[in-house]
Formats: sequence, structure tokens, C-alpha cells
Amino acid sequence: MGYWDLQDGKDCVQKTWITTKLSAALGLVGSAYHIIAFQPDSVIKAIERATAATVTMASLGAIFGMTTCLSAQVREKPDDPLNYFIGGCASGIFLGTRTHSYMTGTTACLGLGTLAAFTKIGKMEGWKIAGPPEL
Repeated sequence: MGYWDLQDGKDCVQKTWITTKLSAALGLVGSAYHIIAFQPDSVIKAIERATAATVTMASLGAIFGMTTCLSAQVREKPDDPLNYFIGGCASGIFLGTRTHSYMTGTTACLGLGTLAAFTKIGKMEGWKIAGPPEL
């Protein structure tokens, strides 16, 4: 089952697990590109970089998945894009905490929250960003 197959506000553990796995994979791929582009001095430094990026991204995914699901439960509005904004914002706040920067946290909160809310709105309304053209 995929993320969108599960109902919002239910199966929080499964939804969180899916977002955590996806985010960890993105973190691993991103750190691989970063290591190739900016080669470290030693293998140990490369492993440290890859681990830090992967764990950070996995944490962002876990925070997003759990916050979105819990917000849907608490607010009793499972299909509300505001739940996704709250989840994205919570992930952004974590980024700000991780970097010790209020500005990073604020902009990441607004950016990730808005992106997540528009993703949910697009999914609900059937927006297509890519794919074969409709004739």
C-alpha cells in the first residue's frame, strides 16, 4: 500500500513509516550526490556526512507523517489540507532547531507547510504536474 491509499487520520504508524522510509531514501541519495560533488578528506567524513543527512531527512519524514496524522485525528477533519500544512511546518521547525536558526525554521515552516498543503489540495482536486497530454 502507498501513502495515498491509507486514510488520513488513521493508520498513523503505517503512514509515518512510509514517510520515514521515503525521506531516508531521499536523504541517502542527496548525501551521495553531495559526497560526489564535494569530496571529503576521508572515508570517515563521508560516512558522517551521509549519516547526518540521512538521519535528518528520515526525522523530517517521521515528524511530517506523525504530525499530519495526529492533527487529522485531533481536529477530526481528515481530508483538510491544514493538517498537511501543520505537518510541513513541524518539519520546518525541526530543521530550524537542527541548524540553530530561527530564520531557517521560520522559512522552512512556511515553505514546507505550503508545499505539503498544495500537494494535498492537488491530490484532492486531481491536479497533474507531469504525464501524458490529454487529447
